Amino acid sequence: MTVERAVFSFAGAMILISLALTYWVSPLWMWLTAFIGLNLLQTGFTGLCPAAAIFKMFGLKAGCAFR
Repeated sequence: MTVERAVFSFAGAMILISLALTYWVSPLWMWLTAFIGLNLLQTGFTGLCPAAAIFKMFGLKAGCAFR
């Protein structure tokens, strides 16, 4: 698995988890969904992703999408 696939899988899972928490626990969990969306947006503009750096530290192979 590459860093890109790990980041996309992690982001998708976090969005689904936050939506489930919003539905079953509290509408305030939508703030987590908004945070994830903003992080994805800034990653699209800058190419810097905190999650990618963490996955690189775990030894995943870097692809071409993230610095």
